[in-house]
Amino acid sequence: MEEKKFDIKSFIGFTLIFGILMWMMYSNQPTKEELAETAKKEQADKEAKTPKSVKPTTTQLVQKTDSTGKISPEALSKLGAFAYAESLPSAKDSATLLANNVLRLNIANKGGYISEATILNEEQFKKGSGKAVQIIKDNNANFNLTLTTKDGKVINTKDLYFEPKYTKVGKNQVVTMQLKTGENQFLEYRYVMKENDHMLDFSIRTQGLENVLNTSKPTDLEWNLKTYRNEKSVSYENRYTELIYEFDNGKDDYLNAASDKEDTAESVTYVAFKQHFFTSVLLTNTPFKKVDLKSDNLVDDEKVDTVFTKNFTAKMPLEFKNGALNYDMNMYYGPTDYKTLSAYDKNLDELVSLGWGIFGWINQFVFIPLFGLLSGFMPYGFAIIIFTILIKIAMSPITYKSFLSQAKMKVLKPEIAELGEKFKNNPMKKQQETMALYSKAGVNPMAGCIPALIQLPFMYASFQFFPSAFDLRQKSFLWADDLSSYDSIYKLPFNIPFYGDHVSLFPILAAIAIFFYMKMTTGDQAMQAPQQEGMPDMGKIMKIMIYLSPIMMLVFFNNYGSGLSLYNFISNLITIGIMLVIKKYVVNEEKIHAQIQVNKTKPKTESKFQKKMREIMEQQEAQKALNQKKK
Repeated sequence: MEEKKFDIKSFIGFTLIFGILMWMMYSNQPTKEELAETAKKEQADKEAKTPKSVKPTTTQLVQKTDSTGKISPEALSKLGAFAYAESLPSAKDSATLLANNVLRLNIANKGGYISEATILNEEQFKKGSGKAVQIIKDNNANFNLTLTTKDGKVINTKDLYFEPKYTKVGKNQVVTMQLKTGENQFLEYRYVMKENDHMLDFSIRTQGLENVLNTSKPTDLEWNLKTYRNEKSVSYENRYTELIYEFDNGKDDYLNAASDKEDTAESVTYVAFKQHFFTSVLLTNTPFKKVDLKSDNLVDDEKVDTVFTKNFTAKMPLEFKNGALNYDMNMYYGPTDYKTLSAYDKNLDELVSLGWGIFGWINQFVFIPLFGLLSGFMPYGFAIIIFTILIKIAMSPITYKSFLSQAKMKVLKPEIAELGEKFKNNPMKKQQETMALYSKAGVNPMAGCIPALIQLPFMYASFQFFPSAFDLRQKSFLWADDLSSYDSIYKLPFNIPFYGDHVSLFPILAAIAIFFYMKMTTGDQAMQAPQQEGMPDMGKIMKIMIYLSPIMMLVFFNNYGSGLSLYNFISNLITIGIMLVIKKYVVNEEKIHAQIQVNKTKPKTESKFQKKMREIMEQQEAQKALNQKKK
């Protein structure tokens, strides 16, 4: 899958590092259709123990029956054969409950679709809020089939009443919802809930409707979800809320999370309405030939738009085969968690933003297994610290190479300065002699940059890993009550553009660590390297970056998850420690100086690259001399 999370703030975070050279329910039987007042009271008592179920309130489109109890002419005129469903006892605003230990669903008679989906054992906004995470409630979702009858009537299933039936097959709970045109003629939705599972088996089929429906062309299925905010920061959650889909035998794509967007895809096997830490997915065994997708951003002002984040719509055709619909599907309502999603072996792990290419590989094969192992037996904050230490230890040989290169450049600095003075009026000659000095001394001026570039993928991988880590949701550490959100220690009485209306401590600590890290390394390294003709003065640039990089960390990470800021703080702190050890106990400048002198006496074989560079410089020098002669 192509990178899904490359928003501007993530890019700024990546640029920053580059400048440094880097988410109690007990089991009860679902309630059947209330036949008496006693059954209604019993159901109300059960629902009182869980978050309130909001039942849809609607206005009848037509008068269903006349005074004799028969189907009214008006209903027959508007609904045709489907007026039969409106005359049944099930034609009322009630719902059937499906529940296991992790998920609770209400399936409404009207429309036959899920009218309420609650993720159990998860709380909205913050731990202890007492508000359950409800992906679907208060009519924020629609699931509609647009059917066309043979006499040209257009029927929307969301407006009609299905007849529910609850059964158990082994440990599985099964609810069938049938929209009837007669005793044995119907459109059926079938939901199968397993134990301790967020994934449902779902199917759509028709029986005996060949003479009722126009089956010469596909019927449109439209699925819509207006996503509720569930996290502390609406802007941070909205940044990772997007529509993702799989198409064309396993390819993945998404609609931009930052803006309104529409797209069309062919041969689609799943559509996911992904929120930051929770996801709704519709999967199909029979690919949809063509799907129209739309994502609308609902957060223009995070101080005003605090209830919803996005409005997602997917419109897909269902084809009739032999005059009938028969689609086997799945529905998923649950956490956007890598371990949970990858266990289904349906390519759903692509919903977790791990980065593209090498960044995703590092997260998938290094960060996720290592952090999963550590967090399995210690608190998450300590797991981040130990995780960071292990990563930095593994990177220490590369760090050593970088510091060794700096030391060599420092030893050569007097000689380079001498060449600069000697050839101050001939920049080309100065550059040639400087390169010759590097060659004789066995020093590669780029050797200090290469180790830093090798560390870049690990740095960028961390910017993808920590915001996507569901395990950090509402996990506390020290003053941070949620490692997946910002760690506010003070609420400001005003809002600062880009910074926000609060003060987060971990970004401050990370900014301080970055300042000292850059003060001790980057600035010195840049000032040791000679300025190249026609190139910007890196010494001046690095002097600016020493102060600019911490400010960028302080400002842009103030609203990021505190787990990422903690990682950056510890990472830079450890790097400073490793650097001090290397400088004091490992790198000996006198020995380096002696080795450089020995290297100068050894015969050197010019590499193809060095030869090519020398020839280019000589040509430039000759051309310059020729130009001067012409003048």
